[in-house]
Amino acid sequence: MNLHSGLSRIIHPSRILTSYLHRIAYASDASYFRLVPQAVVQPESTSEIQALFQFTQQHQIPMTFRAAGTSLSGQAVTDGILVDISKHWGQFKVENEAALIRTQPGIVGGFLNNVLRPFGRRIGPDPASIDACMLGGILANNSSGMCCGITENAYRTIRSMTMILPNGFVLDTAAPNAGDQYREGASDIHNGLLELRRRLLEDTELTERVRRRYQMKNNNGYLLNAFVDFDTPLDMLVHLMIGSEGTLGFIAEAVLKTLPDYPRRYTGQLYFRNIQDAASAIYPLRESGARAAEIMDRASLRSVESVPGAPEIVRQLPESAAAILVEYQAESTEQISHFQKEAERTLKHLRLLHDAEFTQDPLAQAALWKLRKGIIPTVGGMRPPGTTLLTEDIVFPVPRLADGITDLQGLFEKHGYAEGVIFGHAKDGNLHFLIAQSFNTDDEIARFSRFTSDMVQLVSGKYDGALKAEHGTGRNMAPFVQTEWGGTAYAIMRDLKSLFDPAGMLNPGVIINPDPQTHVTHLKSMSFVSPEVDKCIECGFCESKCPSLRLTLTPRQRIVVQREISRLKTPGSDPPELDSAKDARAAVPSTMLSTGLGGGAALRDTELMKSLLIDFQYSGIDTCAVDGLCATACPVSINTGDLTRRLRAESVTPRGERTANWLAEHFSLAESAIGFGVLLGHLAESILGAKGVTSVIQTAEKITGTRLPKWNAHIPYPSPRGRGMSEGQGEGEITAIYFPSCVSRQLGTPPSPVFRPRSLSETFLTIANRANINLHIPKDISGTCCGMPFNSKGYTSAYQATLHKAILKFWKWSEGGKLPVVIDTTSCAHTLRTCSNDLSSEDLALYRQMTILDSIEFIHDTLLPKLDLHPIHEDVILHPNCSAQKLGVQDKLVNIAKQCARTATVPLTLGCCGFAGDRGLLFPELTQSATEKETAEVNARDYDGYYSSNITCEIGMSEATGKDYISIVYLVERASRT
Repeated sequence: MNLHSGLSRIIHPSRILTSYLHRIAYASDASYFRLVPQAVVQPESTSEIQALFQFTQQHQIPMTFRAAGTSLSGQAVTDGILVDISKHWGQFKVENEAALIRTQPGIVGGFLNNVLRPFGRRIGPDPASIDACMLGGILANNSSGMCCGITENAYRTIRSMTMILPNGFVLDTAAPNAGDQYREGASDIHNGLLELRRRLLEDTELTERVRRRYQMKNNNGYLLNAFVDFDTPLDMLVHLMIGSEGTLGFIAEAVLKTLPDYPRRYTGQLYFRNIQDAASAIYPLRESGARAAEIMDRASLRSVESVPGAPEIVRQLPESAAAILVEYQAESTEQISHFQKEAERTLKHLRLLHDAEFTQDPLAQAALWKLRKGIIPTVGGMRPPGTTLLTEDIVFPVPRLADGITDLQGLFEKHGYAEGVIFGHAKDGNLHFLIAQSFNTDDEIARFSRFTSDMVQLVSGKYDGALKAEHGTGRNMAPFVQTEWGGTAYAIMRDLKSLFDPAGMLNPGVIINPDPQTHVTHLKSMSFVSPEVDKCIECGFCESKCPSLRLTLTPRQRIVVQREISRLKTPGSDPPELDSAKDARAAVPSTMLSTGLGGGAALRDTELMKSLLIDFQYSGIDTCAVDGLCATACPVSINTGDLTRRLRAESVTPRGERTANWLAEHFSLAESAIGFGVLLGHLAESILGAKGVTSVIQTAEKITGTRLPKWNAHIPYPSPRGRGMSEGQGEGEITAIYFPSCVSRQLGTPPSPVFRPRSLSETFLTIANRANINLHIPKDISGTCCGMPFNSKGYTSAYQATLHKAILKFWKWSEGGKLPVVIDTTSCAHTLRTCSNDLSSEDLALYRQMTILDSIEFIHDTLLPKLDLHPIHEDVILHPNCSAQKLGVQDKLVNIAKQCARTATVPLTLGCCGFAGDRGLLFPELTQSATEKETAEVNARDYDGYYSSNITCEIGMSEATGKDYISIVYLVERASRT
């Protein structure tokens, strides 16, 4: 059977991915396992899920559901059909005055908290990955984190759910007749759960063990407490689906009870002479009302002691020391005052190494949490090349926590994990440990297996703890579920799986797995790619930030594919079989093959390489916006755009390099040509219409075989020469140099008749004059560019030459750094604020003496205080672009708008627009895909104005939404009119 053809009968072919590129891209999740799926499908309806269940059972092909793929235990990979629900399952609704939230599984947990925040509410589960993981994984893994413990997790806060069982039965458990539907439509499961409950309760010793073990965090195996806590089959069904890791069915929708979002916090870091003293403090801190008590051993503290802002005391601690980050949270001032007194009373009885210092200052609190959250990034960044960062979570009984930590440290020493660190949610006895593990040799795999066996015996045997607290059983602890629970409990779990999934096709190998070597099977090796990305731990935190997420590949997937290409270069590699590789086109551009094939690569490897290189050009290189937002979410600060720029640079031909260098040398001519081309485009548009011009360009593309920029109706006009491009100097001493970027010089006049022909530079000078600020535009500004257009395309030498010229001119204009230079395009300001690594030593010496400001901060800090503002009675919406976010000026943009308009809104779904200079003209589908959710939110109601701070982003957002986005400068000008 042709799998793609068979699946096409139930799902549209555009949502079925069977190329080797996509199969490899989805072969990895955040765990240390790697399984290459036969196909990736993206269903969008309940009926398609039902059809997939029937299809996989009929053809005996395993199926696994995957949301964000941030799971750490291998429950989101498969060698069967991978069902990606991250694309079409993102609906939500706030209900019952925000006491409830109804949500589909393909929505990021942190987004739901953002939705609830105006109501003072939040969801209960609080995993560290909440800004990346999706609700499907949160429910399926019963995820928790620093504060929610066992009382606020999904198991305790689930109200109802709509589920689809492997037999195709669909049930909304909140329906008035849900019990009857369940009894009639799935009688075998209904009755089977009652029988399993009877078996458990008849064993009084096991019943007591279940009650006792779920008084602590425990996600190892199925949640047997559902049989003890509930007596109706419907309640048991709902709560058994929680933590089932996608092995019992599909949760299509869930209704969660929300909880108070505590706005007041009292935070301090406590230092102890040794881990025993720290562990003995946990119980009294918990009893005093602390919501978080994060323990850190000396190794974890050492890993972050050089992080900027780390207290000096951290570097001075003795080798045996430990720390606890403790935080109290409350809804009111009275409550936090009560906790403050409780903390003071409790601290008197603790064996502290230094006097405790607590704070209610949000900045100081953030600095403390930065250290705690910096452990994984710093350890991950320091791990040896080619190793995987393994993060495990275990539970020791709180009274025996210190002994457990000491024994675990002994295992690190015994098995050669000198880099091992221990930290975690000590309030719940829940510890995480990090080790760097290579799976590239048999010896390394054997070492890991020995360590795991000893760790299991330590946690489960000596301390009767839990092998999994919050990450889920997955594949890595599946062989040890019976070890922890015993034969009787394991038999109930095994029969539970068979009851729901008798064919065994739903996520097999997860939770229930008879293979004792599962934890060391299908392991992920880390091939070397380049210094930019070798630190990647494949956690997936970057993915929610990526503008190409819904179109092609994410940053993690780009790295995974590059690692596969690197692996295929290695002689003797053993890639999985791929039938579709035979269909790879024979002709591969020589520039793409320049990355090289291993000299001893087999024919099959060559075909796989061809397939990857051909498909990666569009999916991995062309449609990467290189916006760098991925780095803001990456635990190890990887900007995958750097990888893309390097790959683009490697494909640059000598002729292309010469052309780019010529343009850099004669940029004023290029600038004039762009302006002339824009005027011709508008002339053509007046005759043919915007769609007509685009149609002509598309025809030219087909004839020439070259990707050309597309036209759209929102492209601005060039700024009128002689108006706003002159010196712009008023009376008095010059306050700052105003540098209208090349973009604003050639696309500086909005196409909207409301503003044309008033250019951005004219408007900026106007508000400066009203504030009695004297800006100066140099006469020789033409031909000056920050170099970003060259850099983003991989023309490194042209970029550096252009940058060099700009720095020299800035030095002259600023009178040797005396005057600040203000730039009206935020992406250009970001380029110039982050270019130090690309400068020569001579240019760097000048650069460090200059002040370069973005227009947002100049307006906010310098102009607004001196303007007589009259806020206009309008509601406006903003698009703080990715450069504004990376520069950290988005809050200033919002504050400007709030001072100038009645209300100012930032979309909850804000992301990079994907226009990325000219990407949105060359690949308009990238912007359309990147802005899909933001566009829907923006167009859900009418606003009076739409503002940003970057012309190309304004073009992209205007094209996407059909609204006229313009610079925030125009709003300030309107609000400052007398």
